[in-house]
Amino acid sequence: MKKTVTRKAYAKINLGLDVVGVREDGYHLLRMIMQQIDLFDTLTFTVVNEQGTGKISLIDESGLSPAGEDNLICRAIRKMMNRYDLHADVEVQLTKRIPLAAGLAGGSTDAAAAFRAVRDLLAPQVSDRELMELGVQLGADIPYCIAGGTRLSEGIGEILTELPPMPDCAVVLIKPEASASTAQVYRAVDAIGEYHHPDIDGQIAALNAGDLPGLARRCENVLELVTGAELPLIGSIEKLLMEQGAMAARMSGSGPTVFGIFENRPDAERAVEAFRCSEIAKGCRCFVCAPVSDVDR
Repeated sequence: MKKTVTRKAYAKINLGLDVVGVREDGYHLLRMIMQQIDLFDTLTFTVVNEQGTGKISLIDESGLSPAGEDNLICRAIRKMMNRYDLHADVEVQLTKRIPLAAGLAGGSTDAAAAFRAVRDLLAPQVSDRELMELGVQLGADIPYCIAGGTRLSEGIGEILTELPPMPDCAVVLIKPEASASTAQVYRAVDAIGEYHHPDIDGQIAALNAGDLPGLARRCENVLELVTGAELPLIGSIEKLLMEQGAMAARMSGSGPTVFGIFENRPDAERAVEAFRCSEIAKGCRCFVCAPVSDVDR
C-alpha cells in the first residue's frame, strides 16, 4: 500500500548574519537571526514499496534542480535510509518556486522537508533533534529549516535558539539574475580581516519587545561586504527599496537576493511596482511575502 505526504518547504531570510570565527576544519562559526517567509516549494513524497531496494526517484517539474542522487533531496533521503536501515522505494514530486543560488536556502529547505517526510512516513520514532544532527552534515541551513520559524542560529548552524515571532509585516524579495557561490563568498570574507559586526543581541532584544523598527534598523549581513562589492546592483536595489519606504533593505545569506521589510503589504506591493518600472529591474524576479511562524508550519 502506497503512503504519501506533501510538505511545504519555506524559504528563509537572514535578518542578521555575522561570522564570528573559523574552526580548524575550515567551517565558519556563525551568529544569525533566521526567519522563514511564505515563499515555498511543494514536495510530495510517496513510499511505493516499504520493503523495496531503496530506489529514490525525483521529478522536478521546473527542471531546475540537479538530477540524480547528487540532489540534496535525494542525499537527505539516502542519509535517512542508511542511518535507520530503511529499504523503501521513494518517489518525490517537486514544484520549485524558490530561486536557486539566491541566499534563500532553496536547496536546504527542500532537504529539510525530505528529512521530515521520511521520518513521518517510515521512522516516526525519530526526533527533530536527530533529524537536525543528520541535516547539518549536509548543510549549515538544514537544521534551521527543519526547526523553522524565528531562531538564533550559532556554531556552524547546529545550535538553534527559538525566538519570539517576527512582528507582522511584509517582506519584498528581489532576486537579480546573477548568482553567488557560498563557498567563494566565505573565503573572500576571511581575506577581509577586520570588519564591523552586526548587532545580533540588539535584534534579539527587539524581537523580545515586539519592536519591528528596532529589529529592522539593526538588519546587517557581513557577507554583503563581498557579494555587494562584486555586484553593485545589490546596493542599487537596496537604495530603491529604502526610497520606497522600506524599514530595512539588506542582502540575504551569501546573496544575491535583497529583502526589504515593509510595515504592510500594500506598501510592499507599491515598492515592487516602482522597482519593476525602474532601469535596474531587467532580469530580476520579485516576490511579496510575509513571515512564517512556528504556528503557521
